[in-house]
Order: sequence, then structure tokens, then C-alpha cells
Amino acid sequence: MSTATLHPSQESAATRAVQTVLRSRELAIVIVLALILVVATSRRSSFVFSADGWRDTLLAPSILLLLAVGQMVVVVTRNVDLSVGSTLGITAYATGKIFVASPDTSVVVVFVAGLAIGAVVGALNGLLVTVFKVPALVITLGTMYVLRGALTHEVGSDRMTAGDYPAHFEKLGTQQVLTIPVLTIIALVVVGLVGYYLHTARGGRELYAIGSDPDAADLYGLPSGRRVFGAFVLCGALAGLAGVFSAARYATAFSGTGSGIELQAVAAVVIGGVAIFGGSGTVWGAAIGAFLLVTINRALPILGISEFWQGAVVGALIIGSIVLDRVLSIRRTHKLVEARDHA
Repeated sequence: MSTATLHPSQESAATRAVQTVLRSRELAIVIVLALILVVATSRRSSFVFSADGWRDTLLAPSILLLLAVGQMVVVVTRNVDLSVGSTLGITAYATGKIFVASPDTSVVVVFVAGLAIGAVVGALNGLLVTVFKVPALVITLGTMYVLRGALTHEVGSDRMTAGDYPAHFEKLGTQQVLTIPVLTIIALVVVGLVGYYLHTARGGRELYAIGSDPDAADLYGLPSGRRVFGAFVLCGALAGLAGVFSAARYATAFSGTGSGIELQAVAAVVIGGVAIFGGSGTVWGAAIGAFLLVTINRALPILGISEFWQGAVVGALIIGSIVLDRVLSIRRTHKLVEARDHA
């Protein structure tokens, strides 16, 4: 008989794999994203099927993608970083100042400088959270206002414009490789590296353990303080990188650059299936959540939906994601109790 048959154990493993994929939050988000793209494209074919539409579909989420990845690493430890938008603004402005001082500065140097500026802010947040035990929500809210105030004081009504950035840097904002924007490629590489670390490295698994039960992690001897500190440094560094992305894409920076995007980053993480109370979620989910949010913002005007309802749709997605996480958590708890009672 030529048709291959599966051994019962193999069939069971294959069935479990399929069921796992079908139950995954990431798949559900991908389906919603695909539906939005199909509906928007049916109303306006150039939404995707044009050079500009295809580029914008991939390029528009690149900045939020970096912020969502960094935010996910912090949220999984049962914390949050609200300063990423201000960090992005500071870095975007600093990028312009670097080029004003030295127009021939290498793009690599600028990227390293952006990462360093963001990492310093992240280290400050992490230090205050881990050493002084101040709630992350309070600390990063304060950092957000301090950085935004400093940026407003420094910039005032002035702004960096396209003339302040050299041509080779501006080109980076639209440059493509095989029709895929360079900035998107860099962002996806970051997603891959962070995702690989979280799921294969001991330090990555410890972040999940810390978020699941901080007290148990301390009793077990996990280096909670060091891991949480590292999560904030990574989040800050990626916010700094996002600031360089913003400068490259828009060729401008002013006092309001990045304002409000920190909430979009948190929303992308929550919609992507990352538990707001820590301990579960994936980088891939956060990344898809970022794509979904940006695509919704681009698609709803095409569908004739007002700006007010755009915000309402995003809010409904956030509430729905949190409720779904809670329902799934209760179901898992009930199954564990039933299994224990049966045993």
C-alpha cells in the first residue's frame, strides 16, 4: 500500500501540533489582519496592490514594531515602560543634532548612538524599579514627563527638518531590498533575535518565570533584579533605535515627536496576546499586534469610519484581548483543578 500511515503516537503528536496552532492567539490575530487587508483592498486596490501601498503596508508598522518588542519583554516581567515615546522623541532629535554637527557621520554610528541613548534611559528606569523598588508604572510615567519636558525646553518651537539630515540617511527611510523596506527588514531581524533569546536562552525563560510568580522566582534563587533591569535596558535601547527609524522615515524631529506612541506600544502588546499581568505571551504576537494596529489606522478611513470610531475600535480590541486572556486563564485553572481531583 503506497499511502503512508501514521503511528498512533505520531498521529497524536501531529494532531496536538495542529490543535496548538489553531488555538494560538497569534493565528487569530493574523486572520483578523488578513481580513482587514482583504476588505480595505476590495474598497481600494491600491491599498496593497501598488508600489506605494505595498511599501506603506510593510514600512508603516516598523517603528511601532520595535517599541512593541521592547515593551513585550518588560510586560512579560509584570512591569510596563511608559517612557518609550519620549525616548523615541529625544533620540530622533539627537540624531538630527549629530548630523548638523557632522553631516558625514556614518549611519552605523548614528544607530549605535540611538541604541546607547535609549539604553541609558532604560537603565535609569530599571535601576529605580529593581533597586529602589518603585512601581514601574510610576517611574516610567515620571521619566516620560521629564524627557518630554526636556525635549520641549531644548527644541521649543524649532524642529529638525529634511535639510538637517544628509541624503544618504534620508534614503534609508525609503530604501528597499526586493521590494521590502530596509527599516522593516531591520525590525524583523530584531523580532527574530529577541524571540529566539526568549524561547531558547535561560535568561529568556527566567523572564517568564519572574512574571508568572515573582515571589516564587525569588525563592527559587532566580536573579530577578538583574533580569528585570536587563528588560528595561533592552526596551529603552529599542525605543532609541525606533527614534533613529523615525528620523530616517520622516526626516524631521520636533518637541512632539513620539508623543502618545507609548500607549500604542502597550496596546499592540496586549492585542498580541501578551498577558498584562506578566508571565505569558510571545514576541511574534506583539509584532503581529503592531502590524494590526497600524493597518487598522490605515484601513478605517478607507472604509469611511470617522477618527472617533478608529479609537473606539482599538479600545474594543484591547478590552476584548484582556477579557479573553482572563477567560482562558480561568479555563486553564479549572482544568488543572479537575485533573488534580481526578488524580
